Amino acid sequence: MTILGYSGFGWLPSILYLLLIIVLGYRDQKRPETPFFVGLVQTLILIVLIIHGTLLHDSIFNGDTFVFGFAQDLSLMAWVGLSFYWIQSFFLPISSLRLMAISMAMFCAVLPDLFPGSVISQRAVADPWFKAHFIVATFAVGFFSLAAMLAVLMRFQDRALRKGMANGMAGAPTWVESLPPLLTMESFLFRLLYVGYVLLTMTVFSGLFFSQELFGKPLVFDHKTVFALLSWALFTGLVIARIRVGLRGPSAVRWVLGGFFALLLTYAGTRFVAEVILQRV
Repeated sequence: MTILGYSGFGWLPSILYLLLIIVLGYRDQKRPETPFFVGLVQTLILIVLIIHGTLLHDSIFNGDTFVFGFAQDLSLMAWVGLSFYWIQSFFLPISSLRLMAISMAMFCAVLPDLFPGSVISQRAVADPWFKAHFIVATFAVGFFSLAAMLAVLMRFQDRALRKGMANGMAGAPTWVESLPPLLTMESFLFRLLYVGYVLLTMTVFSGLFFSQELFGKPLVFDHKTVFALLSWALFTGLVIARIRVGLRGPSAVRWVLGGFFALLLTYAGTRFVAEVILQRV
C-alpha cells in the first residue's frame, strides 16, 4: 500500500532500529566494546540508514510532486543526525550518543506512515534552487539535532560531576563513566554548532531574499519565518558569546537547547499544529 508515496514498508526502519537497540542493550556495559562488535554495529547502522533514507526519499519526492509535513521533517532530521553520528563515530565514538540517535530515528522513522503529509509543491522537484535550499536546510537541522542530543548528555554529565559521581567514583552510572571528558564533549559540541550555524544562515537568508524564486511567492512573515529568525538569532548570540567571552558549561547547553527548540518550531511545530490539531493540509 502507498499513501502519498510512502510505502507499506514504512515500519521497517523502526523495527530494524529497535533490533539494533536490543543488540546494544544485551552487551555488557561494563566491558569495552571489541573491534568486531563496533564493526558489526557500524555495518548494521549503515544498512538501516540506507533503507530508511531510500523509503524517506521516495515518500518526499513522489513522482513529479514534493510531499512534506512535520512527520517527514522529523524523520529526515533523525536520519541526518544519525548519519552524522555514524561518520564522526569513527573519530570519537560515544555509545550514549549513539543510543540516543538510534532511539530518535526509531521513533521518527515511522511517523510518515502515520502522518503522510501533503503535496507542498509540484515545481520543487524540477527546481535546482529549491532542492539546494532544501538540502542545506536539512543538513543544518541534522547538525543541530545531534548537537542538542550531545547537549543533553553534557547536562547529565555536568550534574554527575558536580555530585562527585563521575570519573570512576563510586555510584557513577555506567553510561556517565563511558562518556569522553567534558571538555572533549564541549569541543565536539561547538564544532557541530559552527557548521550548523553556517548552514542555518545560508538557509534563512536564502529563504528571506529569494522567496519568490524558491517558493513561488513573496516573503510572508508568518510563524515559520518568525521562528526561523528567532532560532538564527539565538545561535548567532551563542556563537558570538563563545568567541567573545568563551561561553561554556551549563549556560552554553541551555542556549543550545533553546535554539534547537525554536528551530523545531520553525517547521515541524507549525506543520504539526496545522496538520494534526487544526486538520489543515
